[in-house]
Amino acid sequence: MTTAEAAPLVALTNIAKHYGGVIAIEDVSLDIRHGETLGLIGPNGSGKTTLVNVLSGFAPPTGGTLEIDGEEKRFLPAQKALHRYHFARTFQNIRLGRSMTAEENILVGMHGTFRAWSSIIPGGGTAERRARKRAAELLDLVGIGHLADRLAGQLSYGDQRRVEIARAMATDPQLLMLDEPAAGMNPREATALIGLIREIARERTVLLIEHNMAVVMQIANRVAVLDAGRRIALGTPKQVADDPVVKEAYLGKRHANVG
Repeated sequence: MTTAEAAPLVALTNIAKHYGGVIAIEDVSLDIRHGETLGLIGPNGSGKTTLVNVLSGFAPPTGGTLEIDGEEKRFLPAQKALHRYHFARTFQNIRLGRSMTAEENILVGMHGTFRAWSSIIPGGGTAERRARKRAAELLDLVGIGHLADRLAGQLSYGDQRRVEIARAMATDPQLLMLDEPAAGMNPREATALIGLIREIARERTVLLIEHNMAVVMQIANRVAVLDAGRRIALGTPKQVADDPVVKEAYLGKRHANVG
């Protein structure tokens, strides 16, 4: 059975999220296949982050269902979704401990894998040593192993993004959600980020949420497009880029047919 024929890792059906009378997303259905990088794009305010907040447990849905590997599941709060479903995410606004080192930020991401008191009992230090070894491996993977002892607040913006990605990966998630990782990056940093995400995607399923269509088109296997809280397109990067409805959402009706 091919990846396309197998039950998807995640299937979202008719998802809605309302904030009082404000409809953030409505009737959004989306599947994420094992081993793929799915891009989620759309203009500002289209509902991208809201959908990720629902999936990752940071906002309960108003309606809709969740399936994992073909089995219906409950939407869980963030910490439970992390441990039970093995979901992890980064945030549009960086959320690092600025007064902690890069390594310490990664260790915080691993807090569920070992106990703080493990180092004071016979043999208990083994878990901590493993965690530190894994933190070093992750920092090497994202290209900043030499900055392990640098305070996060002293790192460049691009390197802070790399620490945040490494911290999300510290839980060994089966689904890694990256919420606008290229936001605020200069072209050089964005190019380096593309290479990093490609490397990560070799070993895990990635949901890449971006406003920057160019970044997603270079990485994603498939792309879903939201506009005004609804899904308006889903397909290969080329199919989506050529879709007049998508062009209209990004450029406006007057420019949609230009070129």
